[in-house]
Amino acid sequence: MNDLLYIVLAFAGLFVLLQLVTRISTFLKKGKEVNGLPGKLGKDVASGRRQLIYFFTHSCQAFKAMTPVVEKLSKEFSNIHSVNLARDMDIGRRFGVMGTPAVVLVESGKIKEFTLGAKSEPYLRNLLQS
Repeated sequence: MNDLLYIVLAFAGLFVLLQLVTRISTFLKKGKEVNGLPGKLGKDVASGRRQLIYFFTHSCQAFKAMTPVVEKLSKEFSNIHSVNLARDMDIGRRFGVMGTPAVVLVESGKIKEFTLGAKSEPYLRNLLQS
């Protein structure tokens, strides 16, 4: 019985450690400059205006919940970009995306906000308007 308890505690500790590393990693990305991006995304980021970039993969289950929200907001806001990491992995690497879905807010060519996991419409709307 004690061995089972130690195993459970080890897994719980590992989970907490991974969560901590993820949070620190996303915090450290704030303020990082992004430049030299291709196409419309690069042009929009270089403009200095606020841009919301949504990174996804079709294999991610949270993608299925979040994509309709992003598509709805895309009809209202012109500064939203969707990046499929299966096709554009290089762009994901430049931003340091290691999981999906990820939302990156860029302003003045620097990462202002970086979040992992599915986010609600009010949260995304707040990022776009603040």
